[in-house]
Amino acid sequence: MLSNKQKILIGTLSFVILIISFFALYITAALSWSYSKGERAGFLQKVSQKGWVCKTWEGQLSMVALPGATPEQFLFTIRDENIAKQVNDSVGKRVILSYEEHKGLPTSCLGDTDYFLVGVKEVAL
Repeated sequence: MLSNKQKILIGTLSFVILIISFFALYITAALSWSYSKGERAGFLQKVSQKGWVCKTWEGQLSMVALPGATPEQFLFTIRDENIAKQVNDSVGKRVILSYEEHKGLPTSCLGDTDYFLVGVKEVAL
């Protein structure tokens, strides 16, 4: 027969495991389903790996609609190392970025933005 202390310990551990499981399931679901998908074109301004503990690739695309207009900045996150290499090789060039938007991510450890790159194509000027 279990003592009251053992029952409380088992109950507490079960609760903690349940909370961790729900958190992991939520993150998996948030990264599996995208809120939106699309492409953006412009000049790739910068890419850098950031973070104290969780290192993520973060980048910036400058989109210009008309010559002389103020460029709009598109900030994005890269999770795939192969895509990060392609993007690093394309800095300063005109590119088309394919992305997926994932809303509701609980931590910046997964990326600073909601936009995750899934592809990159260089465009000839």
